[in-house]
Amino acid sequence: MALKQGFGQQQKQIQKLAMTQQMQQSIRILKYGSEDLHNFLSNVALENPFMIVNTLHSYVTGGLDHQNEHDIAEFAVEKKAQSLYDYLMDQVKLTMRKTPIRDMVVYFISQLDQNGYLKADLEKLSKEKGIDKVLMLDALTLLQQLDPPGTGARNLQECLILQVQYDSSAPLNAEKILKEDFEDFTNRKWSKIAKKHCISIGDVQKILDYVQTLSPAPGAIYDQSEVGYIEPDLVVEKKPDGSLEVKLTKESNPEIRFKKEYYESLKNSSDKHVLDYLKEKRHEFEKIQEDVLMRGNTLLRLGRLIVERQHDFFTESNRPLKPFLLRDAAQKLQLHESTISRAVSGKYLLYEGKVMELKAFFSHAVSYAGENGENVSADEIQQKIRLIVEKEDKKNPLSDQKIVDKMKEEGLKVSRRTLAKYRERLGIPASSFRKRH
Repeated sequence: MALKQGFGQQQKQIQKLAMTQQMQQSIRILKYGSEDLHNFLSNVALENPFMIVNTLHSYVTGGLDHQNEHDIAEFAVEKKAQSLYDYLMDQVKLTMRKTPIRDMVVYFISQLDQNGYLKADLEKLSKEKGIDKVLMLDALTLLQQLDPPGTGARNLQECLILQVQYDSSAPLNAEKILKEDFEDFTNRKWSKIAKKHCISIGDVQKILDYVQTLSPAPGAIYDQSEVGYIEPDLVVEKKPDGSLEVKLTKESNPEIRFKKEYYESLKNSSDKHVLDYLKEKRHEFEKIQEDVLMRGNTLLRLGRLIVERQHDFFTESNRPLKPFLLRDAAQKLQLHESTISRAVSGKYLLYEGKVMELKAFFSHAVSYAGENGENVSADEIQQKIRLIVEKEDKKNPLSDQKIVDKMKEEGLKVSRRTLAKYRERLGIPASSFRKRH
């Protein structure tokens, strides 16, 4: 059998969208947060002598006409915290003299994990490095006296004990129980603990409530590498008649001006290179101005849509967010879903002194219907769980299944497993931990 192999010609028409540099720039500008946008524009302005960027902190009306400007710098909120290492080192420098013990403390600080726990093996250090055990224990004591309380602990038990020792208002017997009965305490053997320490179960429960306020990871809040500020891209204001108005901040829609007189003074040059340069820089300015305007208009339209969709959240207290998908916003605004995703990314909204991330207003609808057949959001489900738990009999707290049954009676169908997930997300302990005498 002869094997025939040949190459034939095939004509195929393909529709392809070329991603030009200008399109890539439009996408980048849309995705930039206020700070990144200004960094980008400032860099461009350094290379374009005909471009001026106004970086005043103010906000503008919805029509992008730069009216009604007010300073919003006061609303900037801290975005990144000081690193744990820097925070501890500042304390060491201010409180300890340069001694071998101080050097050991500094070494221990370098060995902390992101939660503030000390992972160094003291026994191993003593054997391999020949470091005096007394020196290490003294250094460890000094480390554990630094803020935040719990720093330098080697396990959860020690972490909690250190926090109790730091707090003069801690319940009586809290430290003793954590030291002597930690296993029984974590296994909820309340009667055994109460009997041993000659206290009531109610006293043990008070200690439990207190311990639950302590942090299992005291260093986590300092685990940031840089310090910066969030400046809102949109401002929502409540007008005297109760209606809501959405405005763009000027930080999010900066004024970009062209140095026309300077440009005109060079326009009559006979040098072709100069004329080409002028043409290139004017085109660059016009394209950036167009992209910034498009970004501003997209954000403004999106902000108005969010306020329209989540109106009750803004105007009534304790109202949950409604289900709202990026896809829904894309269809409503007749934009691609990826455009909405870029517009939402890293953007913030200011309302009544509170800065909120735009993506927080979008949530997946729970795949269970409400009593009228409408979809409900995860936020609504969690709100309902919180209200049910707040109203329950604390002597006989509701099990997850009973909460499921109560929600079903109110027209909300949620599985027990889903409910348990949302309960944990809300920081609500299981019924056995909520019981009071």
